[in-house]
Amino acid sequence: MLKFFRRIIKSRFGVLFTLAALAIIAISFGLADINNLGQSGGATGTTLIEVDGDAVGEAEIRQRARLALDAVRQEQQGLDMPGFLAAGGFESVLGRVENSLVLEKFAEESGMLASKAFVDGQIASIPAFLGFDGKFSQQNFERALASRQITPEQLRADIARETYAQWLIAPTVGTSQVADQLALPYASLLLEKRKGQIALVPAQPAGNANPSDQQLSSYYADNRQRYTVPERRVVRYAVVTPEAFAAQVQVADAELQAAYKAAGDKYAPTATRTLEQVIVADQALANRIAGQVKGGTAVGAAARAAGLEATTISNAKQSEFATQSSADVARAAFAGQQGAVVGPVRSPLGFHIIKVAGISQSAGQPLAAVRDELTAEVRRRKETEALVAIQGKLDTGISDGATFDELVADQKLKAETTPALTAQALNPDAPQQQPDPRLAQIMEAGFAAEDGDAPQLVALGNEGTFAIVALGRIVPAAARPLQTIREAVVADWRRQQAKLAARKQADAVVANVGRGTGLQQALGAAGVNGPAVQTVDVSRAELAARRIQLPPPVALMFNMKRGTAKVLEAPNNGGWFVVTVTDITPGDAKGNEGVIRSTRAGLGSVVGREYAEQFTNAAKKLVGVERNAAGLAKLKADLAGQGVAAE
Repeated sequence: MLKFFRRIIKSRFGVLFTLAALAIIAISFGLADINNLGQSGGATGTTLIEVDGDAVGEAEIRQRARLALDAVRQEQQGLDMPGFLAAGGFESVLGRVENSLVLEKFAEESGMLASKAFVDGQIASIPAFLGFDGKFSQQNFERALASRQITPEQLRADIARETYAQWLIAPTVGTSQVADQLALPYASLLLEKRKGQIALVPAQPAGNANPSDQQLSSYYADNRQRYTVPERRVVRYAVVTPEAFAAQVQVADAELQAAYKAAGDKYAPTATRTLEQVIVADQALANRIAGQVKGGTAVGAAARAAGLEATTISNAKQSEFATQSSADVARAAFAGQQGAVVGPVRSPLGFHIIKVAGISQSAGQPLAAVRDELTAEVRRRKETEALVAIQGKLDTGISDGATFDELVADQKLKAETTPALTAQALNPDAPQQQPDPRLAQIMEAGFAAEDGDAPQLVALGNEGTFAIVALGRIVPAAARPLQTIREAVVADWRRQQAKLAARKQADAVVANVGRGTGLQQALGAAGVNGPAVQTVDVSRAELAARRIQLPPPVALMFNMKRGTAKVLEAPNNGGWFVVTVTDITPGDAKGNEGVIRSTRAGLGSVVGREYAEQFTNAAKKLVGVERNAAGLAKLKADLAGQGVAAE
């Protein structure tokens, strides 16, 4: 769960969040959602971070936290603000804001300049700002910014800031030099070999034991989050499809005739020829070959005799052949009768000798023969035009501040309302129902919106279908009442009691092993009835060679002292592992060039990130950073109140 932020938390290189910003910005806009940009340009409200005199206020941090949550929701749908904060999201947002400001200040003081032309070029390359013609669309640009409540100045400031970060950090991250002396101890660790034992103390629910009402209520209160239904939203929408205009679209004869004419050669009679050709650079040689061919020698034979190669062009059209040679050559080739020898005719390529080996003529297709095809084509075009027209009207209405009801009424659309659904378009009150794929896109837009946001247009599929979407209401995350899920809570309580009992047994086993008792005997003394004890005898290098995810008990075994035992929780509430280490054989990589070389490569992949972090820390000391710890704690607590489970 929450893989995105766990990767960040486990890494010491959170500064790299900043380095990837430009890519994140482009991806976010490509998804029609500006997820990583916020209010820039001065503090609003209480100052929480100050960098070299520039203040970042509460409003900006709050906005950035919300936008960051929206971004993470694309991977962890259904995640609410408390879960985001618990995974370290708030600290990541603060680090990103602070690092980007520090690097911007350092870059400016060092004489760097991200010009307006450069920033505008970055903006013009963002997919969400492109129109149907693949070029920058001012209308799409303004609509995308308005949907996320961002001004063009704020966008430009953020892109410039992240550009400075990339310029400063990218060269440092690319550093990967590691000395043999540094790699040697890590390489020796790879060769270290350990022996140990792993036993499972299973959690076995105690029959039909039932908790008292007080015990059950207390357990429910302590584990309230487990029974919480995630935040849900009611979304209003109206779908517009090309088919909706089918009945009102009529195709006139004049339109068919215009389409037939616009098709050009597609339906017209066509003449194609099979041409045998040789191209000669010297005119005298060309005249001699032409004379031989006219005298009955095959084009190929005459060409080979002169050390050249002839080519045959099948189904050639005059226009196409002209592009391969020249207009004069093509005109001469298509003027000759079948069997005629043309040339030499000069082109930029040389002198062409051509024999007309065959002539084919197609009658073409009259309008009556392709009427149905053209009718369908014109109808599709007119439906698309109608679709684009209504999209433009809705877009204008949104820009003018029209409400969802007004927009739907003006365009005579059918308004619909979803039940209270999760971000995945699931209905917790009807879990058996499969989500509508189209609703999933609509709900994604609904979860990106906030109360009071303007309606937005959302593309659905590839055929031009879209929807106008507006947030109806937000149903905060809340725990289901105990009386409605009593049986499930009782079952969970039983599993917890079994887990607690198993932990007592595991602790007793560890205590006995610590007194010198063998693991098998310690298990018997504690009354453990579990699977057979597993013996492990392996080196780190052998585990690495298997390229598998290291089981947690084995990983723990490589972080323990000889003769000790430790307890580790088993997955899925299955009980507890007891892990022991019986022997450790140190490794020595001296002289083992292969191991040292691979270790250097592995360390080299992270050393640049370490340098980047240290570079940023040095810039912080030089520029000067101050944090309002009390204000930040208050804001985090306030954010944690969004979506807290309630009765």
